[in-house]
Amino acid sequence: MSSPLVNLALLKKSRRLPQAGDIFVMLPPDGLYLYGRVISTDADAGFSMPDNNLIYVYQARSKEKRSPPELLPQELLVPPIMTNNLPWTRGYFEFLENRPLMASDRLPQHSFRDSIRGRYYDEHCNALPGPVEPVGEWGLHSYRTIDDSISKALGIPLAPDQ
Repeated sequence: MSSPLVNLALLKKSRRLPQAGDIFVMLPPDGLYLYGRVISTDADAGFSMPDNNLIYVYQARSKEKRSPPELLPQELLVPPIMTNNLPWTRGYFEFLENRPLMASDRLPQHSFRDSIRGRYYDEHCNALPGPVEPVGEWGLHSYRTIDDSISKALGIPLAPDQ
C-alpha cells in the first residue's frame, strides 16, 4: 500500500534510530525491493541541521525482503543523500540488519551541490574546490524527495502532488 504523496510502499514503522552500517529496504511500485544503507548518522546538511543520516541507495533489487549480497558504493542508484529519521518512523524504510562499515563500503569523497550558490560541500559542511562524482543535492531530504529521486532513476512516474 502506498501513500498518495509517494510511490514507495509503507512497510514497517520503527522507533529504532538508524545506526551507521544499517541495511534497509524500500519498496517501489514495481514490486522489487531496493536496498539502502546508513553510512553515517552525523551528516550536517547545513542551516543548523547537524546529526542527520547519510544514506546510499543501491541498484541491487530483490523480490523478497532478505539479506542482500555485497553492497558496493560503485553501484549506487542515486547519489548519496542526507535525510532525517522520518523515512524509518513513517515506515518507508525498513531495517533488515547491521553490518560494520569497512573503508571499501564508502565512497572516498562525498560531494553535494548547493543549487542556490553553485558551490560544493561534503557531508560535514566543508567546502570542496569542485564536484566529485557522484554528486548529490545539498540539503536535508525528506522521504518525498527521496521517493522522487528513486522514481526518476527507475523510470517510474513521480507521485502526484496533492
